Amino acid sequence: MKIRTMTRVALFAALTAVGAFIRIPLGYSSITLQTFFTAMAGCVLGPWYGVGVAFVASLVRNILGIGSLMAFPGSMCGALLCGVAFWKSKNLPLTLIAEVFGTGIIGGFAAYPIAKYLMGLTPAAYTVYI
Repeated sequence: MKIRTMTRVALFAALTAVGAFIRIPLGYSSITLQTFFTAMAGCVLGPWYGVGVAFVASLVRNILGIGSLMAFPGSMCGALLCGVAFWKSKNLPLTLIAEVFGTGIIGGFAAYPIAKYLMGLTPAAYTVYI
């Protein structure tokens, strides 16, 4: 890995870790700037580095006690789909739709087994996290 790429990965990992503390209220829920920075990392660095940045950010959130295990699938799926969409199309609206789909839909489906089997929760249905 080149020094420049390594520096960019470290920068995005730091930005996503700090972005986890900044919340934007959205109706009954809120989003963090972590979502924005993982999507940006997927676009700028590529899908696989974006997934790595999302993993590091979720790990830091869990170590600091401000996240849960369900932060992993949403951010990583969102960064992967965002990076792939931007890499293949260079179309920003499509990239944004891919990020929302990856984080909200695929990440929501992936969060169900994590909640049920790893966290011991009993979600009402598999669509509860979507």
